[in-house]
Parts: sequence; C-alpha cells; structure tokens
Amino acid sequence: MVKNLKILAGAKALAVLRDEGLRPEAVHVVAGAAGGPKWLTLNGLDRAIFSSWLKNPGHPVFLIGSSIGAWRFAAVAQGMESGSYDRFERAYLEQRYSVLPTAGEVTKGSVRVMDAYLDKDGIQAVLGHPYFRLNILAVRCNGPFSREERYALGPAMLLAGLANMLNRNLLGLFFSRTLIFDPREIPPFFNLDGFPLQRVPLQPWNMSSALLASGSIPLIMEGVRNLPGASPGVYRDGGIIDYHLDIPFGSSGLVLFPHYTDRITPGWLDKTLHWRKPAGVNLENVVLVCPTREFIRRLPYGKIPDRDDFVSFRGRDRERVEYWEKAISASQVLGDEFLELVHGGGIRDAVLPL
Repeated sequence: MVKNLKILAGAKALAVLRDEGLRPEAVHVVAGAAGGPKWLTLNGLDRAIFSSWLKNPGHPVFLIGSSIGAWRFAAVAQGMESGSYDRFERAYLEQRYSVLPTAGEVTKGSVRVMDAYLDKDGIQAVLGHPYFRLNILAVRCNGPFSREERYALGPAMLLAGLANMLNRNLLGLFFSRTLIFDPREIPPFFNLDGFPLQRVPLQPWNMSSALLASGSIPLIMEGVRNLPGASPGVYRDGGIIDYHLDIPFGSSGLVLFPHYTDRITPGWLDKTLHWRKPAGVNLENVVLVCPTREFIRRLPYGKIPDRDDFVSFRGRDRERVEYWEKAISASQVLGDEFLELVHGGGIRDAVLPL
C-alpha cells in the first residue's frame, strides 16, 4: 500500500500507465524543476530512478531542467556510478555563508558547489553519455534586468511581478527564454513557444556557465555575462519563466517528472498566484511522482528543505546540515516505493489524474 508517494498522470499518460504500467523504455523526457534545497527531498527518487530503473532504455532520454533541476541532471548525466551525484549532494549540504551575504558571495559559493562535482572529465562524461541528453533552461535579461545594483534590479523585478500578475506572457518583454541543448540529438521541445526563444548548443566550453546562469537567482546571485555561444547579455535563473516546466514537451513518449510537490507552478513569479495553472495540453504525457503531504508532515519541522533554511539556521549551519541530512535519509522510502510500484505493477491502481 502506497503511504509516501503520489503518482499523477496527464490524460494520455494515465491511459498508458493503467494499461501497461510504467516501463523505462516508454520514458523519453525527464523534467527537473527549480526550487533550491527542495531538491533534497527527491534524493531517494533520483537514486532509485537513475541508478537502477532507467538504464539502457534503447533510445535517447532528454533531461530538461531549470536552476537546481539542471544542476541535478548535470550530476545524473555523468552516470550515477561515477559518484558525481554523491559529490553534488555533499557540496550542496556544506554551503556556508555570512550573516548577510552579498550576491557575489553566494555566486562564489555556488561555483564551489559546481566545481566539486563538474570538472573537465565530468563535462566530457555528460556530453558522451550513451543515452542521457542534458538540456538547460536560462533567461537572457533586457534593460534594467541586466543590472546588478539592487536599486535598479529590485524595482525591475517588482515591475516584472506586477506584469506577470496581469499576464504571464508579458514576461517576454523583459526576458528571453534560452535553451542550451545537447546537440547530438534535437530535443522534442526544441520549438518551445510562448516566449522569445534562443537556442544554444551545449559545448565543453559553455556548460559551467550555462549551469551557473540557470541557477542565478536575481538579487541573490550575480547574473552570468555573455554566455559563450549565445547572444551578448546577462543570463539568469531559468526558473523565472520555467519554474516547474509548464512547457510543450513535444514528445510522443512519456515525460517523467520527479517533483517535490503535487502542484505545477509555471514561473518563479507565480509562486503566490494560486490561480495560475499549467496548460492542460502540456501535461498530457506527464507522469508526476511526488511525496504525499502525509510524508512531508512527518519530516523534521513538518516541511521539505527550502532556501529560507539559510536564514532560519543563520549561524547554525551544523543544525541546518543535520536537518537536511534527515530529509535526505527519509526520502529513501520514496525511491523504495517507486521501485515497488513499477516492478510490482501496483502503479496501475495507484496512478491518479493530473
């Protein structure tokens, strides 16, 4: 009996799962949301999916993520057996910042995390993986959104928030969606619509910059200036437009979405806009796997880790790390239940409409 895991599926995916269950060879895309430390709750799922289940599917599997979703997948695409995911986890846990860190300090800390698990050999492993294809989402900024001074960027982000409340498409006035894609195969979501789009081939010389740009939260981190291979400008967090990946995935196969919540929030500025829903057509092939609310209530403090923990545990990093480690340890049951569902066939009865 499922106690900790929730399986939701779009209309087409629901029919597939109820008829034949969830098979690795049916998955063509894996989606990764932004959300900072929230990814730690997915640790057990990631290890189950990528270490033992989704292996040798017989076709390319396109990993697409923004912000921390892209960082996770950069570890996964090196091969779980390489230890890259372990190094990423440990480096992420061990982040340390001053009481009031500057954007420059947080940027340097993020670079240290990235350097801990993505070196030259790791980059080559990503670009040489036999079936995983890493795709990264970022945004190119216009006008004042390319400034780093808080007096300029702060009001600009407030303006973006107000415009987004009126119409999400208005974000296209300020940001251009940037897809950095593995050029070995054109991904099925190559023709993303809804926002101005720039496509940039992922190469050894721009992977680190692309990842850093994808996670560069405005006002928290510095943007990446002049991403190699892309149009000149400042690049920031892909979650501004694609927080939980409400996109036309374009795949005839299933889209597996290991997620930390049962809600898909289209953009970062939509987090408090509870009426903002994803487009139904984008969900048709999606299989969303997430922890139940009961599981989350049993975690320490009754919640999953989040970026506010850096403030709540300010000056008490050891306690924060202990809390995050407990959340990671608890997440292992999610992976166990996932494997039980897919191998035992119980997913046919457990899946619910998304």
